[in-house]
Amino acid sequence: MKLLIIGGSDAGISAALRARELDHDAEVTVLLADDFPNYSICGLPFYLSGETPDWRSLAHRTEFEGIGIRRGHRATHINTAEKTVNVSSEGAASLTFRYDKLVIGTGAGPVEPPIEGWRNPGVFLLHTMQDSFAVHRYLETAKPRRAVIVGAGYIGLEMADALTHRGIEVTIASRTATVLPTVDAEFGKSVSEELQRHGVKVHTSVEVDRIAKAGGQLHVSGSSHFEQDCEMALIAVGVKPNATLGADAGLDTGIRGALVVNRKMESKLPDIYVAGDCAETFHRLLNRHTYLPLGTTAHKQGRVAAENALGGNREFAGSLGTQVVKIFDLVIARTGLRHHEAQRESFHPFAAESTANDHKAYYPGATHLRTRVTGNAETGRLLGAQIMGRWGTEVSKRLDIFATALFHGMSVDQISDLDLSYTPPLSSPWDPVQMACQNWSGKVDMIAAQKVHV
Repeated sequence: MKLLIIGGSDAGISAALRARELDHDAEVTVLLADDFPNYSICGLPFYLSGETPDWRSLAHRTEFEGIGIRRGHRATHINTAEKTVNVSSEGAASLTFRYDKLVIGTGAGPVEPPIEGWRNPGVFLLHTMQDSFAVHRYLETAKPRRAVIVGAGYIGLEMADALTHRGIEVTIASRTATVLPTVDAEFGKSVSEELQRHGVKVHTSVEVDRIAKAGGQLHVSGSSHFEQDCEMALIAVGVKPNATLGADAGLDTGIRGALVVNRKMESKLPDIYVAGDCAETFHRLLNRHTYLPLGTTAHKQGRVAAENALGGNREFAGSLGTQVVKIFDLVIARTGLRHHEAQRESFHPFAAESTANDHKAYYPGATHLRTRVTGNAETGRLLGAQIMGRWGTEVSKRLDIFATALFHGMSVDQISDLDLSYTPPLSSPWDPVQMACQNWSGKVDMIAAQKVHV
């Protein structure tokens, strides 16, 4: 059986590895457009900061026994009738690969912004290994003193941290009202304060529309009278699915142009599967598909696609949009739905925030964790959570408790029943996660009691 996989990042490599686990006799081939299989794109800011000095460290693995990795092989056309894929390769004529089953994992690419001058020298997008090499080369040769980052999402903020780490003066310009708009505004304001505490200038509600070359520097301008000179600009305003190859082959596109799949990662065409950032994602809480490009999701979808391509019957369990980011000394994480998102879906949400020490106060180093819990005020079902705290307070793993509870459809109250570990240097008999849930329940009960007495 010939399994052909287009794309060698999270989804593609995960699919290839799962296929080898299930069938050692399967002929598994991965078509890789560049020369970097299985590299951690999420690690690019840490390479550029100098904290991970060797870019080769970003590779999880580069050699895979029993899997044919065709580097520098870009798929250009899928012939679904003949079950072939045309491929261009440097230094070779057009090649043709046959398949019995095909997995498309072409990922996503950076959104090209409507900004005049964004292609000027010294202006960069950051999504691929080649992008990172261009940025690194510029940092080493041009030695910019000042940088403007357009966008205040995960990559933009991580790069603000990275460039500050290198001693560069950083200014952020974001069209959103607060930075990190995937969390509630109160948390976003705290992130902004953390950025400013480390010398980063933050400008929100700014629509950058022009980057002009002025002598040996750049001039970035936009709405709200934003004007900033710099030697380097980085644009990080989101990603879009790389769906053209699949769409040209006849696959349907849906939300934000992503390729349409069912929960088995099957496309509408026989023997063609799609996984990763080029595909729609089933949301477990919403019970429908959406677009959530995340590396963790891509790994899972690739595994499901390969298993089904080899005759299995597995469904992708669904994403909850669980995410975490470290900005300087602050860690912020979220899962599930925020209050306004849940309200939009008619979930009758109620959100409550609480603050607790990450471990017992009598043990040195205790610090505050802020936790926001969103639940259904009528049924008590957990709908989402956000946690923010200092690096080292296990924000990510505590958030994962909420993600696990969401996955299993638990109520907010049921989280207090979980048998969680405790020792004074690490937690309390009631973990901060459980204290936050008890705070939520108490407030809901109080509101309900007030309604009874009205």
